[in-house]
Amino acid sequence: MAADSMEIDDSLYSRQRYVLGDSAMHQMAKSSVFLSGMGGLGIEIAKNIVLAGVKAVTLHDTKQCETWDLGSNFFIRTEDVLSQRRRVEAVCPRVAELNPYVHVDMSSSALDNNTDLSFLRKYQCVILTEARLNLQKRVNEFCHSQQPPIRFIGCDAYGICVRVFCDFGEEFEVSDPTGEEPKEIFVQTITQDNPGVVTCMDNQPHGLQTGQSVVFREVNGMVELNSTVRQVSVLSPHSFAIGDTSQLQPYAHGGFFVLVKTPKTYRFETIGRQLCDPQVLTPDYSKPEAPLQIHAAMLALDDFQEQHSRLPNIGCLQDAEVLLQLTEEVNATLRNKASVNTELVRCLSRTARGTLPPLAAAVGGLASQEVLKALTGKFAPLQQWFYLDAIEIVRPLQSVSAEEFSPRGDRYDGLRACIGESMCLKLHKLRVFMVGCGAIGCEMLKNFALLGVGLAKSSGEVCITDPDLIEKSNLNRQFLFRPHHIQKPKSTTAAEATHDINPDLQVDAHLNKVCPATESIYNDSFYSRLNLVVTALDNVEARRYVDSRCVSNQKPLLDSGTMGTKGHTEIIVPNLTESYNSHRDPPEEEIPFCTLKSFPSVIEHTIQWARDKFENAFVHKPSMYNSFWQTHSSAEVVLQRMQVGESLEGSFQVIKLLSRRPSQWEQCIAIARLKFEKYFKRKALQLLHSFPLDTRLKDGSLFWQSPKRPPAPFDFDLKDPLHFTFIVSTARLFAGIYNIPYSDEDLSEEAVTRILSDVKIPEYRPAEKCIVTDETAKKPDQIKMPLSSEEEREAITQLEQAIATDSVTAERLQMNPLQFEKDDDSNGHIDFIASASALRARMYSIEPADRLKTKRIAGKIIPAIATATAAVAGLVALELIKVVGVYEFESFKNCFFNLAIPVVVLTEPAPVKRTLIRDNIYFSIWDCWTIFGHEDFTLSDFMNAVREKYGIEPTMVVHGVKMLYVPVMPGHSKRLKLTMQKLIKPSAGRRYVDLTVSFAPEADGDDDLPGPPVRYYFSRNGETP
Repeated sequence: MAADSMEIDDSLYSRQRYVLGDSAMHQMAKSSVFLSGMGGLGIEIAKNIVLAGVKAVTLHDTKQCETWDLGSNFFIRTEDVLSQRRRVEAVCPRVAELNPYVHVDMSSSALDNNTDLSFLRKYQCVILTEARLNLQKRVNEFCHSQQPPIRFIGCDAYGICVRVFCDFGEEFEVSDPTGEEPKEIFVQTITQDNPGVVTCMDNQPHGLQTGQSVVFREVNGMVELNSTVRQVSVLSPHSFAIGDTSQLQPYAHGGFFVLVKTPKTYRFETIGRQLCDPQVLTPDYSKPEAPLQIHAAMLALDDFQEQHSRLPNIGCLQDAEVLLQLTEEVNATLRNKASVNTELVRCLSRTARGTLPPLAAAVGGLASQEVLKALTGKFAPLQQWFYLDAIEIVRPLQSVSAEEFSPRGDRYDGLRACIGESMCLKLHKLRVFMVGCGAIGCEMLKNFALLGVGLAKSSGEVCITDPDLIEKSNLNRQFLFRPHHIQKPKSTTAAEATHDINPDLQVDAHLNKVCPATESIYNDSFYSRLNLVVTALDNVEARRYVDSRCVSNQKPLLDSGTMGTKGHTEIIVPNLTESYNSHRDPPEEEIPFCTLKSFPSVIEHTIQWARDKFENAFVHKPSMYNSFWQTHSSAEVVLQRMQVGESLEGSFQVIKLLSRRPSQWEQCIAIARLKFEKYFKRKALQLLHSFPLDTRLKDGSLFWQSPKRPPAPFDFDLKDPLHFTFIVSTARLFAGIYNIPYSDEDLSEEAVTRILSDVKIPEYRPAEKCIVTDETAKKPDQIKMPLSSEEEREAITQLEQAIATDSVTAERLQMNPLQFEKDDDSNGHIDFIASASALRARMYSIEPADRLKTKRIAGKIIPAIATATAAVAGLVALELIKVVGVYEFESFKNCFFNLAIPVVVLTEPAPVKRTLIRDNIYFSIWDCWTIFGHEDFTLSDFMNAVREKYGIEPTMVVHGVKMLYVPVMPGHSKRLKLTMQKLIKPSAGRRYVDLTVSFAPEADGDDDLPGPPVRYYFSRNGETP
């Protein structure tokens, strides 16, 4: 984003705009940041804030590149170490490459207790990493004392412990603490009372808190409430009081309310004042005292460094005891404290020199979001400390010998200090399959490279797959990609970039989707070679499929996802946890067909209506047209078949399209003008003819009352920019599907006005037709609907005319279906949807949405930002280490976070459920019983084999949706003699099938009992028959 023009580059920033909003984006583009310390944590923060689009960043560091840095800083290369470059010189150009709109410079001057700090005055935010506490205090005091204050953030990572501290000044105003979009909620009733009570329609939860304010609109009867702001007092999830309404007119019907966002002021203290009485965030409620315990231990670690001018030595028991003593002393001085955690202090002492790259990624994501808050006042800031530990990773390693952790002079020394040599080797040998190479995928590959996951020399491998090509909007958070990669495959490009970080990694990149169609590639033998699977997907359906394959093949799965500033991670381990498919989110509520067609009440309805119009006219109809003429290659043959009374599916719609097919640009403009008339005038006139404004329902209440809004037809006016955009974009799309050329001049107002002056608009007569008002009714399928004899005659006549006038040529039997593309602003797709939706909203008096919001809803765009992506990938990579170490159930953590609020919640995964069939026979989702058959193996043999092997009688056998054996079904008893081969008819090369088998209940009349899937192999050795 160029700071001078202040024009936001939507093609780059579109996903992030939906998270932060334009005002925050403009604010960032005017802000300069000073970031000190180019270790693992510093480089993470640098990456995230440069991707976000601040105006300028100064990177500061005084150290030289060492081999050790290769394991924590993804922008330092082996040649930087060999040529003894300064770290800041090595990383500065690579950070600058991430975003052309951000000015990145560097400094390697000393920053210590004697430095004159006045140079910091030109920055809006200062971040220190790898700085001693005394220096942090000094810089913080300086920043706090400025007018306006410079926002200060201190971050530290020592081995298994990390901390973030924020001080944004005495009074820091936040415009929007949560970033949640307020919903319009319809009113059922408002009492005329003191206090007046508002009840929401259809028991919808209002989501309000006492003390918040709402504004009312479109209330009938109690009209004095409209446009007024009232403070609420919550009474129940569906009702709240709004103060005295006893003097207002009685409520009649209708109306809705919206939460009013009010700015909030936050107060901060300096580090010096916060040390003894820290205000902390608690991420893991299973160990609520951990933040204060880490606080004391990390302060003691700083004292240790002051006294010894070094960190504790790896595995030195004496140093651990000194640190423990110092922690006790520090703890005694704290007002807000917990008991000293001896185990934590000893683990910190042992690992303090080391680094866990995923931990730096997780806390780097959180700290970067705090930087953006500091610059924009968007979202609630961290007050004031965040602490996290990864003790679960090192707890099982405490008995391992000290030599395991000592340095060996390679890039893994920092990691080795935390997890030991044996664990490092296990990571090197790992064979991982990662599905998806987008934002989370890029971040995961970075973690794999730093951890040394899947090294060629250790026979390890990272296999990745993604069918997508790189788009410009990806560059804002998929940090392995650059502008010159646009339109190249994500997977192969990401593989090359990962190789740059760690050349020893073996990355095999594919371009496939992972779905039933590619099961011949990602088959059981493919999964048998893997140690674990990681999903980096953006949709539930694909996750469900990958999960089912992991359960079937007994492989651990690490899943994660983000939406804006929210993120989640889920760890799935065979025989320990439930799987992804064990829980199902409620399905997304569909908008009723009649609401979309005739009774929209909110902007989402008009946007979906416009999206459906696009899909129907420019995708569905042209596709149907093409497939019809591929099936029926000659118009003459179609005519003959119709003349003898044959009904051909889709013929009526196809012939109508053929007979009305335009051949010139002028005709496309005329069609667009007629569409305008139909959508925005006739539709309204017809509705008001069928349901006049005074229509009443059987119970005497008005038909047109909230949430139903009566439409108001309007006349076409070319001077209205919205009308003009609709005509031009609609005409362009019709020209696109009919391959009709047009020039830029054809799109000018003069040219369009000239064409429109010749368009005749037929006079409108209302029809006596039935309008659907039933909210449960589904949209009828036009193709499948039977034709009336009149429609058949009309189609035959039209086809006869087309043949007679030589209108049936190869070109005219072909159309060009469009593919909706939301990110290309030049194609007119979003122009059509935005103008059509806005015009419909105007017709129904609905508050319109701007182009950006329309594009998000129509394109189902998931808001995204690099901070959240980096954090989830870091958290997943921490769990990967535990999976590789075969840790106990208690050590695993799922996470949900929302960096906006900020909240981070770590919880144990859901333990696997065991279901009792009967008589001590249990099964879980991870169980699969197996039966080996042969060519002559019958269904009866199969039933007997199950009974003999597992001690329980099968009653029913089902394969997919096909019932193989259900005793009550006629003829099924004869099937017992048939072979399994004949019943199942396996495809060539199929080794087995998974069958669903039910078992006899203990008592008559009870339901059949479920069991695990029974895997039936067609041959005795499980090979292909």
